[in-house]
Amino acid sequence: MSSLSPSPAVRPSLIAVLAVVLMADVLDLVDGTLTSIAAPAIARDLGGGPGFVSWLGTAYALALGVFLVLGGRLGDRFGQRRLFLIGMAGFTLSSLACGLSVNPAMLIAARFAQGSFGALLIPQGMAILTSTFSRAELGIAFSAFGPVLGLSAMAGPLIGGLIIDADIAGLGWRPMFLINIVIGLVGLPIAAWVLPKVPARPDVRLDGPGWLLLSLAMLTAIYGLIDGAEAGWIGEAGAALLVSLALFAAFARRQVTAEAPIILASLFRSRGFVSGLIVGFAFFATVNGLVFIISLFLQGALGVSPSGAALRLLPMTLGIIVASAAGMALIPRLGRKLVVVGLGVTLVGAVLLALVISVDGGHTVSFLAGALFVLGLGMGSCFGTIYDIALGDISSEEAGSASGSLSAAQQLAASTGMAVMSSAYLGEASRLTGTGALLLCLAIAGAAILLSLPLTLMMPQAAPAEPAH
Repeated sequence: MSSLSPSPAVRPSLIAVLAVVLMADVLDLVDGTLTSIAAPAIARDLGGGPGFVSWLGTAYALALGVFLVLGGRLGDRFGQRRLFLIGMAGFTLSSLACGLSVNPAMLIAARFAQGSFGALLIPQGMAILTSTFSRAELGIAFSAFGPVLGLSAMAGPLIGGLIIDADIAGLGWRPMFLINIVIGLVGLPIAAWVLPKVPARPDVRLDGPGWLLLSLAMLTAIYGLIDGAEAGWIGEAGAALLVSLALFAAFARRQVTAEAPIILASLFRSRGFVSGLIVGFAFFATVNGLVFIISLFLQGALGVSPSGAALRLLPMTLGIIVASAAGMALIPRLGRKLVVVGLGVTLVGAVLLALVISVDGGHTVSFLAGALFVLGLGMGSCFGTIYDIALGDISSEEAGSASGSLSAAQQLAASTGMAVMSSAYLGEASRLTGTGALLLCLAIAGAAILLSLPLTLMMPQAAPAEPAH
C-alpha cells in the first residue's frame, strides 16, 4: 500500500485509516485543553493548592513535548503501527487513572502519563498517512484536519464544562477522562484492523542521553517556575532553575557531538530557523498561558460556571478558526508579514482585553466577547504560520529534524507558558484582586509579544514551497 497512483478521491479503505488518525488527534487536542476549564473544579474536589492548579495545566503538555522528540524516531525504528497501538492503549489506561485519581499527586502523574503516550501516538498517525496515501490523496486527507481539529478545539472545553456542571452520577469532573476508555476500547480494535503495517527500520538511531538531558532540563525548569511563585525564589526553586540552565547547556553540547542528534547542529547555524524557533516559543508560551488564566479568571473572579466559562471563550476560538483558515490562503502571498500582522493583532487583542477588564471587570459579556474575538484572530494568524515560515530556509535533508523539533518546541512552550502565567496569576491573586492578577498576566503577554516582533525581521521571507508535515 506504500506506492499508490494518484487518484481524484480518497478510496474507502483509506478513509478508515484517516478516520483513526483523526480520532487520535482529536483525543489529544481535547484532553490537552480540558484542564483549562476543569482545573478549579478538580482543585476543589481533590484539595490541591495553586501549585497543583499550575501542574494540571503543564503536566500533559510537558510530557507531550519531551516525548514527542523521541516518539517519531521510535515509530521509525520499531514500526508506526505498533507504536500507534501502544500509544492508544497507554492513553486509554492513563485516562482511567486520571478519572480514578484520589489525590493531586496521582492525577498529575496520570496526566504526565497521558501526555507521554500521546507523544507516542500522534507522530505515528502522520507517518502512516504519508506512507500510505498518494500525493493527490494526501492533499484531500490533510484538508480534513483543519475543520475537524477546529471543531474539536471549540467543542472540547464546552463538553468538559457541560460534563462538570451535569455532575453525572455524582462524579463531577471524572467523566471527562473516563469517556476516553470507551473511545479507546472501540478505537483500538478498529485501529488494529485498518492500519497498514509500515516496515520498521532497525537502523534508525536514537539519542537517548540527549533526550534525557532535555527532559530533565524542562522538568527542573517547570518545577522551579511553579515552586518559586508559591514558595519564593530562594531555596529549592532557585536551585532547580540553576540546574535547569546547566542541563540545557549540556543538551546543546550533546547536539553538537552526538552521532544521531535530536536537533541537527546545522539548524543552529540557520538564523531564520533559530529566530523562528524563538518567536514561536514566545508566542505559544504566551497564548497558551493566557487561555489558561483567562479561564481561571472567569471561574474564580467572576464566579462563572465551567460551561459558562467555555461559552465565554467561544469568541476567541471562533477568531482562531477564522484567522487560521484565512492564514493558510494568505501565507504564500504575505510570507513572514503575516506573522507580524498576527503578533500585532494578538497584542491589540490583549490591550482591548485589559481595557475591558479595567473598565468593568469583564462583566459586560459583549465587550468581553469582542476583545476575545480580536485576540483569537491574532492567535489564529500565527498558529499555522510561524513555524511554517521558520522552515523557509531549511534544506530538504534538514526538514525532518527541523519540523520535529518545532512540534516539540510548541508543546514545551505551552507547558512553560501555563506554568509562568498560572504561577503569576495565582501568586498575585492572593495579594491583588483577580482583576489585578489578570492585568499583570496581560502585561507579561504584551511584553513577550513586543520583544518577539524585532526577531521576525530575521525569519525567512516565505514558507517552503511544500511544507513538511
